[in-house]
Amino acid sequence: MLVLAVHGSAVSAAAATIGRLTAAVEALSGIRPVVGHLDVQSPSLADVVRRHPRSVVVPLLLGDGYHRRVDIPAVLEGTGCALTDGLSGEPDIALALRSRLRDAERRRGPYTRADAVIVAGAGSSRPGGNAGTTACADRLAALLECDPDAGPDPVPVVPAYLTSAGPTVPEALAALHAAGHRRIAVAAHLLAPGRFTHALAGCGAWTVSEPLADHPRLARLVVGHYESARGTRVVRAARLAC
Repeated sequence: MLVLAVHGSAVSAAAATIGRLTAAVEALSGIRPVVGHLDVQSPSLADVVRRHPRSVVVPLLLGDGYHRRVDIPAVLEGTGCALTDGLSGEPDIALALRSRLRDAERRRGPYTRADAVIVAGAGSSRPGGNAGTTACADRLAALLECDPDAGPDPVPVVPAYLTSAGPTVPEALAALHAAGHRRIAVAAHLLAPGRFTHALAGCGAWTVSEPLADHPRLARLVVGHYESARGTRVVRAARLAC
C-alpha cells in the first residue's frame, strides 16, 4: 500500500488538489494512494497506518522540518511502515515551480516576464527545515538563466517565508522594490491551497503562482519514492539541463 502523508487544510480546494495528485499517481502506477492527514482533516495518518500496516509512506512535504523528522516517525513507530524521504530539494520541484511561474506570468501578458522572483516557502524554525526552499530558489535561478528568452542580466531569485523564518515575503518584496524591481513574481513553494496561499494572494506581488501538488511532476516524484522503497524504481530522476 502507498500512503501519502499530507499536512491537511480546512480549505476545501486543498482536498481537491490532493485528489488530482492521487488520481495522477494511480494513472502512472496502477496504485491508488491512501491519504493520511497530520492535522485538520480526516482520516488521520495514525488511523490510516493502523488500517494499513507495512505500507510505504511518502511524506508530501517540501521541507525537512518537524513533521518529517519528528511527527511522522512517531506515528509510524511499531506499524512496520517504511518512511521515504520527503520532497525537499528534489530537482523536479524546481522544474514544476518554473512551470507554475511561467503560467503566472502568462496571466499578466503573453510576452511579459518577471524582473525578480521570490520563492515563498512555509518556513520552519528547525535547523535544516528551510533547506528545500533555498535549494529550490537556487535551482530556479539557474533554470531561468538558461531560458531562450533570458535577458543579459540574471533575474534575482530569493527565498522568503510565511512563518517561523526570515526574510518574510513582505520583507523580500520591500527589498526588491527598493532595488528597483517592479514586476516581482512570487513562486509559491507550497503544495496545496490553504492559509499560506491565501496570504500570498494579497501580498502585493505583480503575480503569484499556483501551488504544486497537482503538477504532473509531483505524481512522478511520489511514484519514484514508492518504487525506491519497494526496490522496483523505474521512474527516472529529473535533470536540470538547460
